[in-house]
Amino acid sequence: MKPSRVAITEKAIKIVQKLQEQYGDLIFHQSGGCCDGSSPMIFEKGDMYLDDSDVLLGNIAGVNYYMNQDQYEYWKHTHLTIDITEGRGSSFSLEIPLGLRFIIHSRLLTDEEMTLFNK
Repeated sequence: MKPSRVAITEKAIKIVQKLQEQYGDLIFHQSGGCCDGSSPMIFEKGDMYLDDSDVLLGNIAGVNYYMNQDQYEYWKHTHLTIDITEGRGSSFSLEIPLGLRFIIHSRLLTDEEMTLFNK
């Protein structure tokens, strides 16, 4: 079984579900650009332009999680867990008006996981 590169906490799932009820289909994107830098941001599907430079890391809580290729080069050896915390980020992510923001907890992939990803 292929390991996952991305997961989400129960607390963050509840916020995603609330946003899905309000906005419908969503995507996560981690660009490493302006605003909150490499923080995960959630958008309505279709509001974020994706192209060949975006890597699909997986699907969490029914939402595809993309990362820009440049960021992927820095993060490809890690497993990411998406969480939620109080505080306003400085991005256009949909959770910001709730007084919340998504954050990342990361760990290095194990040798076994890296071997499975490289198959």
